[in-house]
Amino acid sequence: MKKVIALVMAAVMVMGLMAGCGSAPAASTQAPAEAGTDAPAEAGSFYFGGVGPITGDAAIYGQAVMNGCQIAVDEINAAGGVNGAQIQFKFEDDVADGETAVNAYNSLMDWGMQVLVGPVTTGSAISVSAKVYEERVFALTPSASSPDVTAGKDNMFQLCFTDPNQGSGSAVYMGANMPGAKVAVIYRNDDAYSQGIRDTFVTEAANQGIEVVYEGTFTKDTATDFSVQLTAAQSAGADTVFLPIYYQPASVILAQAKAMDYAPTFFGVDGMDGILTMEGFDTSLAEGVMVLTPFSADAQDEKTQSFVAEYKARHGETPNQFAADGYDCVYALKAALESAACTPDMSAEEICEALVAQFPTMSFDGITGTGMTWGSNGEVSKLPMAVVIQDGVYVSA
Repeated sequence: MKKVIALVMAAVMVMGLMAGCGSAPAASTQAPAEAGTDAPAEAGSFYFGGVGPITGDAAIYGQAVMNGCQIAVDEINAAGGVNGAQIQFKFEDDVADGETAVNAYNSLMDWGMQVLVGPVTTGSAISVSAKVYEERVFALTPSASSPDVTAGKDNMFQLCFTDPNQGSGSAVYMGANMPGAKVAVIYRNDDAYSQGIRDTFVTEAANQGIEVVYEGTFTKDTATDFSVQLTAAQSAGADTVFLPIYYQPASVILAQAKAMDYAPTFFGVDGMDGILTMEGFDTSLAEGVMVLTPFSADAQDEKTQSFVAEYKARHGETPNQFAADGYDCVYALKAALESAACTPDMSAEEICEALVAQFPTMSFDGITGTGMTWGSNGEVSKLPMAVVIQDGVYVSA
């Protein structure tokens, strides 16, 4: 009798394991999962995962992307979904760390993810892109802008313009709108994002007749004191300081420049976006700072104003570019899934191959750009714009 009972129990365990190994999400009567929840998968839905920092030093980026994605998901579901199917959305924290990002990706795959929005930061995206390529999961990153993110991976796409485009675009803008500028560049030389933008800026600056009078570098471990770089820039006669860096070190630079009465025009790129909502930052230090960005919250088109109003209602603040990027990612994926006639019962691999073929053929209008197109290398084509910070808000330059 003991042997019979043991055999029955073993059979039950085997059946349970087999049920947990299916590729399709299990049916559930629960409500759709919200970002960051662990609700079980629900049959008949598309499963969008997100990876980015929602804690740690880069949390402003990930939180904004997550919030923007959620607004888009809610709007799409309320309007009938994607090809009649709802979107389930879950966002995992990677604290802007590559190893943690891979673990977050694996967790989402266990949840049933079919499409990835992210990762948000370049380092994490580079780490995850190898897994995405190997396992054939389509990924659209909202803001990881290095060409290394997509290089050699036909299923890794970008919604943001690339680092080379940011660097050259900044130089072109300065050449057209700031003739005769004497520019200092302060960049982080142990970061692919910062180094990449610096390289293309310096190259294009020569074509635009812009004089780069000083270049100063720093690393992750030296990002607390910029007195040497600022003093050298001032001594070189720089009236413009180009900052292809993230907002955290930029906030230190602005404060230290103020303390030494050095008041050049500071010009940043998309990594600067978020400085106005940085905890403890005196926004008056950013007065007059220029930022190259694909999104301006003061744009008067109906789609942008609707998004900004909804974001403010939910989160009590003006959305930054990263929130807009996340919002556009979800809508771009919706457009591609519908055009490719994808259905939620398809595997992640089947959806991946359909979207790899679809994205290079489509044009997408979003709040971070109209007429966006993608190359087969995953890079998006769209034009950036420049905004300037006035009275604590971004306005078109």
